[in-house]
Amino acid sequence: MSKFIIYILFFIGIHGLAQIKQNPNTVSLPLLVAQDSVATVYDANRPAKAAFYSAIVPGLGQVYNKKYWKIPLALAAVGIPIYVYTINDKEYNRFRNAFRIRLAGGTNDEFSNEDGTPIITTRGLERSQRISQRNKELSLLITAGLYVLQIIDANVDGHLSQFNVDRKLTFLPYMDYNTLAVGNTYGFNLSYNF
Repeated sequence: MSKFIIYILFFIGIHGLAQIKQNPNTVSLPLLVAQDSVATVYDANRPAKAAFYSAIVPGLGQVYNKKYWKIPLALAAVGIPIYVYTINDKEYNRFRNAFRIRLAGGTNDEFSNEDGTPIITTRGLERSQRISQRNKELSLLITAGLYVLQIIDANVDGHLSQFNVDRKLTFLPYMDYNTLAVGNTYGFNLSYNF
């Protein structure tokens, strides 16, 4: 069965590599955007590449977008919940082993004194198991959520890194004296100068 899975993965990998090769008869031209008589190249694949890199290794999409300050945030967002998961897994195993010993009638578990009196009751061990199990599952959900969030961040950053921020585009607050209402009018003014 495992050889069958390896063969399938191998053929999927070869098929994926075959899809990467470009047809020599087609010519792909980058999209040029004119800006103040200077042509800039718009890379339509940049957001997808950033998201793909971030999906492979957390933080790699941020490197691709040249947002180096986000790398520790992406790594911590995925690494800390994984660390919490391992701690809760160890605690769950400790409580589970002691609970099994108690159910078998033993008193020589980790949570008993040397004379056999329990430090934590059997019911307390059962409750501690459930809490540790819930914390493990919660940390897995948090890890998955933050993993997806850092992929989305890389994708959005890939889009916004090519966004045209021009001095001709302004967003300013304004105050105007209204003669009809005899008072001031406040608001925002969005203007674009050609």
